[in-house]
Amino acid sequence: MASNARLDHRNPLVFDTHELGRRPGALQRLTRTIDAPADLGIQGVIGVPEGAPVELELRLESVMEGVLVTGTARAQAEGECVRCLEPVELELEADFQELFSYPDADDRGRVIAEPGDDAEDDEDRFFLEDGLFDLEPLLRDAVVLALPMQPVCQEDCPGLCSECGVRLADDPDHHHDAVDIRWAALQGLAGSTTDGEKDEMSGAEAGVDEKQEK
Repeated sequence: MASNARLDHRNPLVFDTHELGRRPGALQRLTRTIDAPADLGIQGVIGVPEGAPVELELRLESVMEGVLVTGTARAQAEGECVRCLEPVELELEADFQELFSYPDADDRGRVIAEPGDDAEDDEDRFFLEDGLFDLEPLLRDAVVLALPMQPVCQEDCPGLCSECGVRLADDPDHHHDAVDIRWAALQGLAGSTTDGEKDEMSGAEAGVDEKQEK
């Protein structure tokens, strides 16, 4: 990741490392409860609702190259069962770890051949800015990895009836009589023939009644 855009210390997902200092081995533990940002999760499948509380536990460790951030995020995720479309709620616990490098990390012992040779590597790195780091990109990646791609309301959810859409878990004995499509046309023909025979019989009975009256 390239160098961060200008960070706002008032953002609840931006953390200050000045108190930690730059002495390798220094540790700092932080806890913070934040409101979930928008689209935290797998869009259209399952995620943490915007504004829902997210509990963060962080361990900051000063190393030669920067600050190693290790943490856990806990929240309640909401989604929809992929089988029966019923609402799904689950307790989310996402672990993460990332090194946020000092902007001058290369001058602190990292050898590079020529300036600019590390452009591709820098794209995958996170940097501190004025002692601040933004946890949001790291949090988003961790939450997506911790959530199920296909959430279900229960492991053995039978889903919906493919013919009428009823939820099978609510009606375990639900079924439809199978009709062989090869006989469907004959059944229709048989029905028409039966109706015709009934009409002929009705006509014959009417004739008999007329003769009896005479």
